[in-house]
Amino acid sequence: MKHTKIYNAKTVNTPKGKLILEGPIKPTTLASYDFHEDLTAFRPPAEQHKALIEIAGLPEGRIIIARHKNMIVGYVTYVYPDPLERWSEGNMENLIELGAIEIIPEFRNYKIGKNLLKVSMMDDAMEDFIVITTEYYWHWDLKGTGLSVWDYRKVMEKMMSAGGLEWFATDDPEISSHPANCLMARIGSRVNRDAIQQFDQLRFKNRFMY
Repeated sequence: MKHTKIYNAKTVNTPKGKLILEGPIKPTTLASYDFHEDLTAFRPPAEQHKALIEIAGLPEGRIIIARHKNMIVGYVTYVYPDPLERWSEGNMENLIELGAIEIIPEFRNYKIGKNLLKVSMMDDAMEDFIVITTEYYWHWDLKGTGLSVWDYRKVMEKMMSAGGLEWFATDDPEISSHPANCLMARIGSRVNRDAIQQFDQLRFKNRFMY
C-alpha cells in the first residue's frame, strides 16, 4: 500500500500567541524545531522528540505538530499499532493508530487538540485508512486537570470527534477492564467492506460478544 502524505497547515490564534498547526512533518523538519520541556507525558522531552522523528520517518508514520515560533508545544502521532496489541494481528496495511496526543499545559483550553485532529484529517489519504485510538484512564492527566475520570472521558470523546472518530464496542480485555476506557475509530470513505469486516473480527474475538 502506498503511503501518501500531503502537508497541511492551519493557524490558531490564542491569548498566549499564534500557533502553527502543520503536518505530516518530515523528520528533518521535525529535528530542526525545539521541543518544549513540558512535553513529558510519555518520555523525557529529548527522548520523545527523538521518538517522534523516528515515527515521522516510517512509511505510515504521521506527526502533526502545534508550533509556537520554532518551539513544538503539542503533537499527535499516527503509526501502525504496537506488535504486542491485538490491533496489529491482522497485519492490516490500512489500519493505523492515533498513538499519542499531547499539548503543554500553557496552551490547553484553546481547542488545540481538536484542531490538530482536524489538520490530520485534511489529508485526503486518510480516507484510505481505518484510524483507531485506545483510551485508557490511567494515561489521563486527572491530577493536572482536576477532572474526574468521567469528565475527562467526555473531554477526550469530544476532542476525538473533531477528527471524525466515534466510539466502537470491543471485547479487548484491557479496554474492558474499566468502563471509562474505550476504543474510538474513524473509517475512511474509501475503506472496503473486507477491511471493515477484518476490523470487526479484531474488535471481537469472543463470538458470543457479537
